[in-house]
Amino acid sequence: MIPRAETSPMRSILSIATAVWLLVFLPGAALATVFGSVRGLVHDPQHRPTQGAMITMRSTTNDWEQTATTDENGEFQFSSIPIGEYSVSVSAAGFTESRQTVIVGGGSVAKVHFQLAIASAREDVQVSATPDAVDTDSSAAPGFVTRAQIARTPGAEDTNSMAMITDYVPSAYVVHDQLYVRGGHQVEWLIDGVPVPDANIGGNVGPRFDPKDIDTVEMQRGGYSAEYGDRTYGVFNVVTRSGFESNRTAEIVVSYGSYYTTNDQVNFGDHSDRLAYYGSINGNRSNLGLETPTTSVLHDLEGGGGGFTSLIFNATPADQLRLVASVRGDHYQVPNSPDDQAAGIRDTERESDAFLNFSWVHKASHGLVLTLSPFYHYNRAVYEGAPSDQPLIPRDDRTSNYFGGIANLAFLSAKHNARAGVQLTGQRDQSLFALTATDGSGLAVRETRSPNANTETGYFEDQYKVRSWLTLNGGVRLTRFSGDSTETAVDPRAGAALRIPRLGWVLRAFYGRYYQAPPLTTVGGPWQAFAIAQGFGFLSLRGERDEQHEFGLSIPLRGWSVDVSNFRTGARNFFDHIPLGNSSIFLPVTIAGARIRGWEGTVHSPRLFDRGEIHLAYSHMYVEGKGGLTGGLTEFAPPGGDYFFLDHDQRDTLATGFTFDTQEISLLARGL
Repeated sequence: MIPRAETSPMRSILSIATAVWLLVFLPGAALATVFGSVRGLVHDPQHRPTQGAMITMRSTTNDWEQTATTDENGEFQFSSIPIGEYSVSVSAAGFTESRQTVIVGGGSVAKVHFQLAIASAREDVQVSATPDAVDTDSSAAPGFVTRAQIARTPGAEDTNSMAMITDYVPSAYVVHDQLYVRGGHQVEWLIDGVPVPDANIGGNVGPRFDPKDIDTVEMQRGGYSAEYGDRTYGVFNVVTRSGFESNRTAEIVVSYGSYYTTNDQVNFGDHSDRLAYYGSINGNRSNLGLETPTTSVLHDLEGGGGGFTSLIFNATPADQLRLVASVRGDHYQVPNSPDDQAAGIRDTERESDAFLNFSWVHKASHGLVLTLSPFYHYNRAVYEGAPSDQPLIPRDDRTSNYFGGIANLAFLSAKHNARAGVQLTGQRDQSLFALTATDGSGLAVRETRSPNANTETGYFEDQYKVRSWLTLNGGVRLTRFSGDSTETAVDPRAGAALRIPRLGWVLRAFYGRYYQAPPLTTVGGPWQAFAIAQGFGFLSLRGERDEQHEFGLSIPLRGWSVDVSNFRTGARNFFDHIPLGNSSIFLPVTIAGARIRGWEGTVHSPRLFDRGEIHLAYSHMYVEGKGGLTGGLTEFAPPGGDYFFLDHDQRDTLATGFTFDTQEISLLARGL
């Protein structure tokens, strides 16, 4: 963290025993569920309900398909639908077939309305225009990016690229090789609705997975329900390729670019009526890896590789089993300035990552959906100084193991879309931090630590449809963190969505509080004593507590989708990090306060002339800190005055592009 110039104790909310009891007796959908629902209504030309109409719902990206029939009220419903884009068609005797496209979000209910037309003598098939894709019930403004969009976006398929986020999400940008969204870099990644937990702030620069393995990404940047996690600044729910989009298919992707860059992959997949599998192996390298300190590209080679697999088995019509596994390793040379290069400094960063997620989804009667999701995540980052480093040779070796599970119960009725659940997460770290002097002083500092922590979380929420034009969203999230210290939090979330009749515009408002558990690994022991002797200060890290206000307007217009949001986030113990000298070792710190506020907007076009699309994302934002450090190791003193701008304050961010057939021109502007 570099400024720019310009519990009290309380009783445990969820004891481990209670959480285990809930895990056993209250199973349900995942933390950020990979499933949503679709409701619909079918009328004839006289607006009378059409009973017995055949409804077919098909994925636009794979072979997934379900059918249903309308009841006496002309209504139909699909539950446990994987998030993504779908085509819904209606056929009934005496009427022409009608079709609409809907987008299903995690934990949400998409709604469609069909008014059938009398069939002509020629029985032509009538295809309706794509409806305006606006969620009329959510207090947030989620976005979706599909595999086809990733493939058409320049650089988005590269293994180390975040273009699929930064090109489509306003207020998203990359600084210090870290992804920032709305001024913070504590984001949550979920794979098929199951989290890949990571409490280390700025500890890794390598990717979790290859973007070429993605089918759809659901992106949320605020207004989260209580079901979604405690990461204030972004939640990205990745639906991976499953094999349902393949028929004994294998692909080989090979690329080559400047700086000897290549991003290659071999993937394969297939499916039957009940089983689907997908697997891939990838490799990448470049002579331009990490962000360089100067315009010169010196000592900046990067390379990596990994594998990924997804298995889905529909054991019964009511039970689905999912398994997702990934493993990868990355190696980075830490880029030098010309002076560092001449001095013989040759530092490196090695990273490895693996996760294994499993889900059992069961559709019970009366609108109940139950899911159990155990998970495991392994992550290691090793920073190594070279023997010729001057005046110190640093080494930072940290290994983290995360394990736990989620249990959820989801209930869907005509008026309610309710969810309750619990998540248990254990973290076991091992760290080594060492400094060895090369100036003849004989200094040698070596510290090893094995910190542990547990986090227990429970939540309840409901989305209540008051009227066809008004939806209220409310819930509460309870968290207990126990590590070097014990902290608890009770975080309410409340919001509303109001659809303006005739126009179809949707007004949104949201208020929420968040708690983010602190990193376990920071310096202590002999290194802490040495640093203090050198004039540094040290304070224990505490969890970040945030309060967020947001309101927005979504405007559908003939297939176009325009969204505008105003947001304001106030933070206590704001997480950031500082580098140790020029070593590129980042040490986590917390700042007394932060204020993040701004406007942002998105524009998405329909398919134009059946040949192309246009998209735009823009934000105008202020990211300011206040006060000194409340945790971590630093000699930082805040500038005089009240608020000061943080180094990752990016005032204006614009990303826009358009695609026509196989050609895309993408115009990107950063930090205008």
